[in-house]
Amino acid sequence: MFMGEYHHNIDEKRRLIIPAQFRNELGSKFVIARGLEKCLYVYSYEEWNRIVDKLKTLPFTKKDTRTFMRYFFSGATECEFDSTGRINIASLLAEYANIEKECVIIGANDRIEIWSNENWTNFFNENASQLETIAENLFQDDSF
Repeated sequence: MFMGEYHHNIDEKRRLIIPAQFRNELGSKFVIARGLEKCLYVYSYEEWNRIVDKLKTLPFTKKDTRTFMRYFFSGATECEFDSTGRINIASLLAEYANIEKECVIIGANDRIEIWSNENWTNFFNENASQLETIAENLFQDDSF
């Protein structure tokens, strides 16, 4: 499971250091794809294959399926760490997520998310006041 929040800068060659505990769990090769809310999703190959298997079950005759698959797969790239634990983010992905300098890397259970500091701050602030309601809606039938 991935968890935690880390702040790092991306360099002029679009290289970003990934926290060591995330590197260990990702493995030597992994996939980076466009995420939702203008961030990037980083998946281990094991998790990526689970998602691919689920997506294969969706009917290609539905426009939403085709649209999502095009969006999701067209930006996906295989990636690996350099000798210092950095990754190189493709320009297409960096542009999509508005990643220029300051980045926020978060653990999101089954994936890592990479955000520009600006996008993360906006997302966090927009949703913070609604968190109690969101939690209540998600867990209304569960007892903890």
